[in-house]
Amino acid sequence: MLPHFTPLQWSLAVFSAFCIGFAKSGFSGAGLVNVIVMASLFGARESTGVVLPMLICGDILSVIAFHQHARWPIVWRMLPPTVIGIIAGYFIMLKLTDGRVFGPIIGWIILVMVVLQAIRRWYPKAFEKAPHTRQFAWSMGLTSGVTTMLANGAGPIMTLYFLATETPKYALVGTGAWMFLILNSFKVPFSWHLGLIHGSSLLFNFILVPAIVVGTFAGRYLIRFIKQDLFEGLVLVFAAVAALHMIRLF
Repeated sequence: MLPHFTPLQWSLAVFSAFCIGFAKSGFSGAGLVNVIVMASLFGARESTGVVLPMLICGDILSVIAFHQHARWPIVWRMLPPTVIGIIAGYFIMLKLTDGRVFGPIIGWIILVMVVLQAIRRWYPKAFEKAPHTRQFAWSMGLTSGVTTMLANGAGPIMTLYFLATETPKYALVGTGAWMFLILNSFKVPFSWHLGLIHGSSLLFNFILVPAIVVGTFAGRYLIRFIKQDLFEGLVLVFAAVAALHMIRLF
């Protein structure tokens, strides 16, 4: 059974799905919109499972477009700590069943993501001297794993790791595409066991697939004309305000 949304809520859901595809095509800040909108429609905890299949759809489209640029040594290096982080996040979610507790946690995660995304966009050199060590890779991987399980929000963290290790632009996109396809697919059984993915949510996902596809192609077309810094700056401001509201700071 589909959710009983108003026309405005359905419009927000379609826009959210569009932003998934848009983010996968280069406007990475748009991915924060999806996290916030779905949390407002379904609740912070439940939204993580609703969003996951749509993210996988976006990952598949991204892999198709950029698979040839992937650097597999980076993938194999980051997978073990990230998988451990996902498992840790799963056990955290087993304990956190109250949406009133989970909402502020998601808000803080979004707020940290906003800060990291802003630094990545405007001060990329700040991460050039990060240590290229196993300890650094594991700390980033563990953090990414927990964050992606709790809020589907590991994108900025993983991107910072790629920047710190001087991964070229297209290699960053191709490696990230494969990395998130693997990780998001790995998360499915955990989300299913938590009751966050079910028949109704999958039907909802299926209806929104066209919006993800349109968002992907629209992003690839518009990225040639829209100033990405301005666009992502507006997205980050919106995300910060929404995160503060979820934390109940105002």
